Amino acid sequence: MRVSVVGGSVVPDPVESIAEDLGRLLAQRGHTVVCGGLGGVMKAACRGAKDAGGTTIGVLPGEDREDANSYVDISIATGLGHARNALVAMNGDAVIAVDGGGGTLSEIGYANVFDRPTAGIRTQQVGSLEGFEPCDSPEAAVAFVEDAV
Repeated sequence: MRVSVVGGSVVPDPVESIAEDLGRLLAQRGHTVVCGGLGGVMKAACRGAKDAGGTTIGVLPGEDREDANSYVDISIATGLGHARNALVAMNGDAVIAVDGGGGTLSEIGYANVFDRPTAGIRTQQVGSLEGFEPCDSPEAAVAFVEDAV
């Protein structure tokens, strides 16, 4: 399955480590990582996926495919800015959010609109939302989305 991994573009080391572990776990379980293709959580998740031999897709906000981080296999330029968040959420069969701010919250909202099962790691800003599952670890998040899809 394709799993969209969403989160902040600038994150502290502990969050980056969680995202990298998540990407690695998804790839080990045969899933493709979809993300926004840039830095922070996106880059870390792609790095983890590539370390495990997985495939990554980056849905970029700008018009240049070359803007993707170096761990993206398939780069999709949209020219849509933050509106590309809808495409990131739509192109996963499920969504896992790691930390993040307003952009991440919009992706969680789009995931809800598109009826995508969504897990969140360190996403305290999200309250009770139907189809959203707060999780303590990458393992718990992957287990939730695998069971939900």
